[in-house]
Amino acid sequence: MTELHYQSLHGVAGRIKSGELTASRVTQTCLERIRRLEPELHSFARVLEDEALAAAERLDRERQEGKPLRGLHGVPIAVKDLLYTRGIPTASGTRVMKDFVPDHDATVVTRLKEAGAVIIGKTQLTEGAFGAHHPDIEAPRNPWNPGHWTGVSSSGSGVAVAAGLAYGALGSDTGGSIRFPSASCALVGIKPTYGRVSRFGAFPLAESLDHIGPMTRSVEDAAILLEVLAGQDSRDPTTLADAVPHYQAMLAERLSGIVVGVDWDYVSRGVEETVIETVRDALTVLEGLGADVRDVRMPSSTERLVQGWSITCGVECARAHRAYYPARKREYGPVLASLIETGLSSTAADYAALEAVRKEFRSELDTLLETVDVMIAPCMPVLPPPLEVIESQVADEDDRAEFITFTAPFDYSGHPSITLPAGLCSERLPKSFQLIGRRLGEPTLIRAGSAYERAVGFAEQPIP
Repeated sequence: MTELHYQSLHGVAGRIKSGELTASRVTQTCLERIRRLEPELHSFARVLEDEALAAAERLDRERQEGKPLRGLHGVPIAVKDLLYTRGIPTASGTRVMKDFVPDHDATVVTRLKEAGAVIIGKTQLTEGAFGAHHPDIEAPRNPWNPGHWTGVSSSGSGVAVAAGLAYGALGSDTGGSIRFPSASCALVGIKPTYGRVSRFGAFPLAESLDHIGPMTRSVEDAAILLEVLAGQDSRDPTTLADAVPHYQAMLAERLSGIVVGVDWDYVSRGVEETVIETVRDALTVLEGLGADVRDVRMPSSTERLVQGWSITCGVECARAHRAYYPARKREYGPVLASLIETGLSSTAADYAALEAVRKEFRSELDTLLETVDVMIAPCMPVLPPPLEVIESQVADEDDRAEFITFTAPFDYSGHPSITLPAGLCSERLPKSFQLIGRRLGEPTLIRAGSAYERAVGFAEQPIP
């Protein structure tokens, strides 16, 4: 039988509800594993041991008293440390905010608590959720291979879930930061439709690009978490009023009637052969499940958004950090400082031009997705790269643009995507791909992702 720490969120929640397990035992199991592995993995900015144990004991009492059990009753979940937690420091990977203690929870944190989740800790992230960890912070290590990338910026969330330190985690995605760590750590990650999940109480990297979503070890677990997180929030005016579906009911074994689009020029240009093969293999599986695969052409405006992303992100990031930068510039790491400087030096005309391209791209992509249900693409042009390689790419704006080719456009447009693990290469590095859906098309992504997952399986774990 699978060890308790690697069992599914869905399964553990069911065992707690049945009385087979207690919330306290499950929480203790995660905390013991954190104590053993965290010195090497560095996935947490802060482990909330006392708070988690107190919450678990309270939830056990509620069960004993016959109170209604909620969907995540007693399940340990980690949250990225840019999500506000009342009375607990929220540093956003920075030094300038290391003593910032919010007086309220982020909406997504509130919703996790209302669903009965135990918040096990705050996961580490790159500085300000951008491309590199602050020089003073020990970066999380990939549990599959510590010499390779964990993805940014939700690196701690990816490592914590992959290593069995939590049953799920929340990440944020502005240019790929749910998809990169999910791909690098062999996880399922859902970047929802923009506005599907509230950003209230999340320190921004770039407000018009930021998305918050779940990272888990299975599609079903991601669907469960997304249903908890999603929904309109009066404190975030960008949230959508559309009703939240029962995502867990969208799980499927067959894909008859589903049309998958692929632009082979987009998928293969400048992409490592192993990554291209992963997409080909995934399409073969999807076709075998009943899906129809069609050739499509990505909008011509895609490249302009990829090349301009640093301007949009930089302008909005400079706005988010105006209370700290440039007054405390010396406390910033060089990569985030460079992005802010890009934003400060960009003109209103530069920013407005990209907003016009965004509008054009969104319209063209909506039209394309009227002809197919989902599109397939890599998450990254390479498998998780060695740390020394990726660090130089992140620092160089042109290299960075190439790396976000498959991620940034869909942050601009707000279309949802699901990242799916696709096994391991011969060097035991995770392979992956993503499916991109229509706006509010998460049910179709979950359907397709769950059918693929059931067909291929993925039972390996990086650390016993």
